[in-house]
Amino acid sequence: MGISLKQPLFFLFFILSSFIINAQEVISPNGNIKIVLNLPKNNASHECFFKTLYKVENRFVEVLPDSKLGINRTDEQFTDNLLFIAASKPVSIHDKYKMVCGKRCLCENFGTEKTFSFQNSNHQPLNIVFRVYNDGIAFRYVFPNYSDSAKSIIGEETTYVLPDSTSRWMQPYERSYENFYPLSRTGVDKQRKQEWGYPALFKVNNQSIWGLISEADISENNCAAKLCNLKNAKEYQVTYPSPRDNFKQTGVKAMLPWNSQWHTLIIGQLSDVVESTLITDVSESNKLTETSWIKPGPVSWIYWANNRGSKDYKKVVEYVDLAEEMNWPYVLIDWEWDVMGNGGNIIDALNYAKSKGIKPMIWYNSGTIWLDPTPNDRLLTAEKRAKEFAWLNKIGVFGIKVDFFAGDQQDMMKYYIDILKDAAKYHLMVNFHGATVPRGWARTYPNLMSTEAVYGAEWYNNQPVLTDKAAAHNTTLPFTRNVIGSMDYTPVTFSNSQHPHITSYAHELALSVVFESGLQHFADSPSAYESLPAEPKEFLKTVPVACDNTKLLDGYPGEKVIIARKKGNQWYIGGLNGKDESQTLIVKFDFLDKGSYNFQLIKDGKDDKSFSSEIIRVKRGDALKIECLPRGGFVGVIK
Repeated sequence: MGISLKQPLFFLFFILSSFIINAQEVISPNGNIKIVLNLPKNNASHECFFKTLYKVENRFVEVLPDSKLGINRTDEQFTDNLLFIAASKPVSIHDKYKMVCGKRCLCENFGTEKTFSFQNSNHQPLNIVFRVYNDGIAFRYVFPNYSDSAKSIIGEETTYVLPDSTSRWMQPYERSYENFYPLSRTGVDKQRKQEWGYPALFKVNNQSIWGLISEADISENNCAAKLCNLKNAKEYQVTYPSPRDNFKQTGVKAMLPWNSQWHTLIIGQLSDVVESTLITDVSESNKLTETSWIKPGPVSWIYWANNRGSKDYKKVVEYVDLAEEMNWPYVLIDWEWDVMGNGGNIIDALNYAKSKGIKPMIWYNSGTIWLDPTPNDRLLTAEKRAKEFAWLNKIGVFGIKVDFFAGDQQDMMKYYIDILKDAAKYHLMVNFHGATVPRGWARTYPNLMSTEAVYGAEWYNNQPVLTDKAAAHNTTLPFTRNVIGSMDYTPVTFSNSQHPHITSYAHELALSVVFESGLQHFADSPSAYESLPAEPKEFLKTVPVACDNTKLLDGYPGEKVIIARKKGNQWYIGGLNGKDESQTLIVKFDFLDKGSYNFQLIKDGKDDKSFSSEIIRVKRGDALKIECLPRGGFVGVIK
C-alpha cells in the first residue's frame, strides 16, 4: 500500500499549528512594541509566560525575556496548572480625555487589546487582558465568574525578568515611598531586603531602550503591590502586602467577578518614558460631573523654614502675606492648627487669608498610623468626613492635605478613594502626604492634586543626607517618581533649614519647572523669596503649575535633565545639573514652531547663590549651550 503525499503534509501542518497555537502576539498600532505569549496548551508545564519586544532599526529587541504570569486565591491557584482556552480578536483602542493637572491637559492614546482565557485544573476560569499601546504595555487578571461569597486573592506569580547587564534605578521599598533611586547594575540592595517600590526604571543592556514598571487603576477591591527579587536578582516578582510589613490585612478580599489593577510597563526612548501618560491612560475615566472648581496653583507653605506646624497665628499671617505678594492663590495651614495661638485661632487665620484674596487649605492626620500631630481623628469614617467637610465649606477652606497613611493594603486603598469621593462632594481639593505613589487616581478623581511619596525637600529638616545627594536625586526624579503622577516635593528653597543644601539658587529655581505638581508648595520663608533679585522673583510670580504639554529635551538619570512645559503660547524650560562638577547643558529648540522668539534665560551667576539673566533670540533648529555650575541649573521662558 502506497503512502499518500497528503499524510506528511498533514502532520507537518499539525506540528506547525501546535507552535502557532502555543504562541500569540499582540502588537502596538505603530508596530514598535510587541508582546509574545507562550501559552500552556497540552504541554507539561501548564505555565504561562510573556516576553516584550521593542523595534530598533527594523528589528525587535527583547525588553523583557520570558516573564511568568499567574495569580493565587486561597481556594484556587492559577499558576502552573493553567490550560489555554481561547484568545479574543484584537480590539483597537483610541482614547481622548482631559486632565486638570499633569503632563498635558489633553491626552490621547492608541493601543490594541486582546483577552486570553484560561482554566485551571479544577476548571475554574481566569482571563488575562493585555493592552499594547504605542508607548508601553498593560495587563490585568480577571476572574470572570460570579461568587456567592468573598474570595481571598493572596498573591501573584507575575515576574518581570530583566535582560542580563541591565542598569536599573529602583527605590528600596518604604511604606512612605521616601527614599533614593540609586543606580544599580546588580539589583542587590545594601540591606539585602530585595524589595522595591514603584516605579522601577531600567535601561536594557547597552541599547537605548528604557522601561518603567508600575501599576495603575487601583480600586477598593485591590491592594497596592511592590517588587521583590530575593530569589533571583534579575527577576522581579509582584508581591502584595504581607504580615511582615506590619499590615493587619494581606492580599485582597472581594466578590467575583474581580479584576486586578493594571500592571504597566512604559517602553521606548527616555523621552517616551518621561512624556508618557500610560498610568492615567489605563485608569478609569473621570467620575466627577463638574470640575470647574478644581484650580491648580502655587501654594505658600509654612512648615519647611520653621520646622514646625501652624500653632503660631502670626507666622501663618506672614505666609498669607507672602502668597499675596507672590501672586500665589493658596496658603497651606499645616498641622496643629487646632491649637493655634499667639494672637488668633484658625478662624482668625482663615478670615485674614480671605481678606487678602488668598484661598486657604488645611492639614489633617489620617489617623491610621501616627497619632501625635493633630488634628488626627476627623476623617476616619464617612460620618466624620461629612461633618468635617461641611464645616470646611462653611469657614471657607478650599482643600485638604492628609498625612501619615498606614500602607498599601486594601483597606488603605479604600480609605484614599473614600476621601477623594467625599471631598469632591464638598468641592475640596486633596493632597496626600506620607502616602502611596500615584496610581492613576488623578484621572478618576481630578480633585487629587498631588501626592508626596518622594524623598523631598522636607528631608533637609530630618537628616543631612540630602545635602550631598540632592542634585543627583533631583535629576533622577523626572525619570522615575514624577513620571507616574504629580509629586509634592515642596521645592524651590534658597535658605537653609535644619541641614544645609548645596544646590545652586538657579538649580532650586529650575525645580519649579522640572517638577510637576497640581499644587506646587513653595517651601522657603517669606524673607528668602522677598530678597530675590527681580528676574527670579518675577519668574516665581508667573510660572504656571498646570501645563498644556510636556517635553523632555535632554537628560540622563542622576546627571542632567532639561524639561520644557507649554502653557498657552509660552514655553517654560528648566534645566538641572546633577553632577558635582560644572556641566554644559544644551537646549535644542527643535520643538518650536516656525518663527523667531525671545528666550528669557535665568541661569547660574558667578557663584551658587547668584543669578545671571539675559534675553536671547532663538528659532527652531537652534542649539543653545548653557554653562552650569556644579549642582547648578537654569530656567527660561520662550515668548
